[in-house]
Amino acid sequence: MSSPIGLSEDCLVAFHHLRETREINTVILRIADPGVLVPVSEGNLTHDELVQALPADEARLVVHELSFATPEGDRRNEHLLVFWMPAGADRQEEAYTAGYSILKEYLADVHVHLTARRADQLEYRRLVALAGQRGRRSA
Repeated sequence: MSSPIGLSEDCLVAFHHLRETREINTVILRIADPGVLVPVSEGNLTHDELVQALPADEARLVVHELSFATPEGDRRNEHLLVFWMPAGADRQEEAYTAGYSILKEYLADVHVHLTARRADQLEYRRLVALAGQRGRRSA
């Protein structure tokens, strides 16, 4: 894709619902023509519902607020940025990589970024470990 990726107005509204009003915990995005990120799904998804909502053969970008308990028993919430790139979606990788980069810049306070090519890479305990580290590197 030669044109840059942009954020749709619907995408910005969804991020507002996620971050400011806290009405939802998940926004799943796709790239629509002409190179604009649009929300496909917004909602309060459990971990299992999130994994089930991801298509088996299409890329997606996900912003998800993960709720978990620390080893000390404290409740925490951490935003994750997930680049879902399953096998069979290779033709979409360049465009979604550009979208992922745009979201990393736009959501600068989201420090947990990961790429998943298989559902097992989104296993709950793995996500909790990444969020608990508050890592600033890609997984």
